[in-house]
Amino acid sequence: MDKRFWGIIVAIILVFGGIVYFNNRSSSNTTASPSHHVEGGNKKNVTLLEYGDYQCPACESYYPIVKQVVAKYKDDITFQFRNLPLTQVHQNAFVGARAAEAAALQNKFWEMHDMLYDNQDAWSQSSDPASYFYKYATELGMNLGQFKKDYASSKVNDTINADIAAFNKTGAAMATPTFFLDGKKIDTTASIDSFSKQIDAEIANKN
Repeated sequence: MDKRFWGIIVAIILVFGGIVYFNNRSSSNTTASPSHHVEGGNKKNVTLLEYGDYQCPACESYYPIVKQVVAKYKDDITFQFRNLPLTQVHQNAFVGARAAEAAALQNKFWEMHDMLYDNQDAWSQSSDPASYFYKYATELGMNLGQFKKDYASSKVNDTINADIAAFNKTGAAMATPTFFLDGKKIDTTASIDSFSKQIDAEIANKN
């Protein structure tokens, strides 16, 4: 075989090696932190954390109950939401999370969070969910051009993946919605009473 052939082989190896190097370097340099979307006065120093999936029907059924619970304890606790898109069963779950995180960059996280659950039936089965997200962003008064840029950004993707990684560290089974009360996983039905009993008990423990 001539020198030109071996030169081509060496060049291919170098290019492939470079791709692997830079990909690994990029992965190792990812320093994204989990999201930090919180609301509530937290006078009692109690945190209710939900890991949710915007396309998940169960999450949608819990959503109005959770809103009522948050309203009931608005002064006493912190409510936090993190992304857990179950992409193996919900094809649009990850892009839904991207829409919420893109909205967060314009201080509209909770507004988009609510919009996604309120309109789950419309966008979740769409072959073009982004068109719905752009509509919601416009309705919420966002800068649409910036929203589109953020929606497609690696920053948003990294935040969602950091949420997933944080959930994996809990050791809990991958399911949504999953709730933690002051770091402890809790099982609760979709009722205000079920949440209240556990929150009241946790508040009492702090006294």
